[in-house]
Amino acid sequence: MAFEGLAGRLQETMNKIRGKGKVTEADVKEMMREVRLALLEADVNFKVVKSFIKTVSERAVGSDVMKSLTPGQQVIKIVQEELTNLMGGEESKIEVADKPPTVVMMVGLQGAGKTTTTGKLANLLRKKYNRKPLLVAADVYRPAAIKQLETLGKQLNMPVFSLGDQVSPVEIAKQAIEKAKEEHLDYVLIDTAGRLHVDEELMDELKKVKEVASPSEILLVVDSMTGQDAVNVAESFNEQLGLTGVVLTKLDGDTRGGAALSIRSVTGKPIKFVGTGEKMEALENFPSRPDGFANSWNGDVLSLIEKAQTDVDQEKMREMEQKIRENSMTFDDFLDQLQQVKQMGPLDELLKMIPGANKMKGMDNLQMDDKQLGHIEAIIKSMTKMEKDNPDIINANRRKRIARGSGRPIQEVNRLLKQFNEMKKMMKQMSGGTGGKGKKKNPFGNFKLPF
Repeated sequence: MAFEGLAGRLQETMNKIRGKGKVTEADVKEMMREVRLALLEADVNFKVVKSFIKTVSERAVGSDVMKSLTPGQQVIKIVQEELTNLMGGEESKIEVADKPPTVVMMVGLQGAGKTTTTGKLANLLRKKYNRKPLLVAADVYRPAAIKQLETLGKQLNMPVFSLGDQVSPVEIAKQAIEKAKEEHLDYVLIDTAGRLHVDEELMDELKKVKEVASPSEILLVVDSMTGQDAVNVAESFNEQLGLTGVVLTKLDGDTRGGAALSIRSVTGKPIKFVGTGEKMEALENFPSRPDGFANSWNGDVLSLIEKAQTDVDQEKMREMEQKIRENSMTFDDFLDQLQQVKQMGPLDELLKMIPGANKMKGMDNLQMDDKQLGHIEAIIKSMTKMEKDNPDIINANRRKRIARGSGRPIQEVNRLLKQFNEMKKMMKQMSGGTGGKGKKKNPFGNFKLPF
C-alpha cells in the first residue's frame, strides 16, 4: 500500500547514526529530509508535510534515547506516533441519531463513486451493525444514477426510495425520511447529485437538502486517485456544508495514498470509510486501528520497541552496546543475549517486525526454535571460562572436548565458533563501521545463523 518506501528510507538513514547517546540536530535534519521526500512521493499535501516535519523535528532534537534503543528507533517511534495523530488517534464510527432514523447525506463530485458507495455503506450497516437502511435516489439530474441505485437495491435486497427525476431533491429527502419512520428503518442514505467540479448551484441545492433532512452525517465521497485534487475538493465541501467525515474510494488502485493523510489534516474531518474494491463488501471502517495503520508504513518497529522495553534488561543492553563498540563481546555475553531474545519470542517473528528484514537473503527460510537454541547453549556451557572469554585459544583438542561435553557434533562447534567471529564483525559494522574505501557494507554480509 502507500508509504512502502518510507520504511526503507528510514532504515537506511538509521544505519548512519547508530551508537550515539543522543540525537543531534544534524542527525534529525538528515532523517527528516528522507521522511519529507517519502511523504511527498506518496502525494501528501506540501503544507501537511511541512507541519509534520516541524512537529517531529521539535520532538526528536535532543531527546534522550532509551537505554535499549538506538537513536534511529527513537525517531521511528516519534514518526509513528505523529502519523497516528494525523490519522485521528481512534477509529471513526458512523453516527447514530438519538431518535431513528439516522440520516446520512452522501455528497461529492460526479465520477467519485458516490452511488456505488451508498450501496456499499448500506450493506456494511446491515452486515456489521445489524441496521435496516433505506437507499434514497436524490440525484435527479442523472437518470442513470437513479437506475443504478435501484439495481443495487435489488442486488442487496434493500428498499430504495425514488420519486423519479421530476421531483426536487429536497422533496425526495423529506418524503424518504417520513417513509423510513413509517417502516421503522434505522438509516436513510441520501444519494445526492454531483457535478464535474464544485459550483454554486450544486452547493445551494445540497444546503437545502441539509436544511430539510437535518442529517447526522454528511459524508464526502472522494476518489483517492485524484491526489491533491481530492484534498481541494474536501476542503471546499467542508467549508460550505460542514462535513462530518470522508469516504475514500479506489484505495485499492495504483494510488500513493497521500490523500488519506492530507484530507484528515487539512479539513480536520475523519476518514470514516475506504473503498477497497468493486464488490459490495469492499468498504471498510478507516482506520480500524490508527496506530496499526501507521505501523503498516514503517513495519512493526513500535511493537519491537515495546517488546524491548518490556522484556529486556535495559542495563544489560546498555553494557552490551558498549562491548559491541569495543569489540569485546564474549561467549558469556552472547549466551546472555540469546536468553534475553528467547524471552521476547521466536526470532523469526521478531525479524519480521524490522522494516526490510524480509528482503534480506535467507530470511524467508529462517527457522529457529527452542531446541536449536538449546544446542547452542549446550555448546557454550561446555566451554571453560577462559575459552568463553578468549575463543581464539579453542584448538582442535578443545573443540573435541566441547563437542563431547555438549553432546553435539564437532561440526556444530566449528560452525558456532566461525559464526561467532563473523557476528562480532557484523555487530561492529552495525554500530557505525563502514566498508573499505568509504563504501558502506551490507551489515549482515554473509552472516548465517549458527545452526
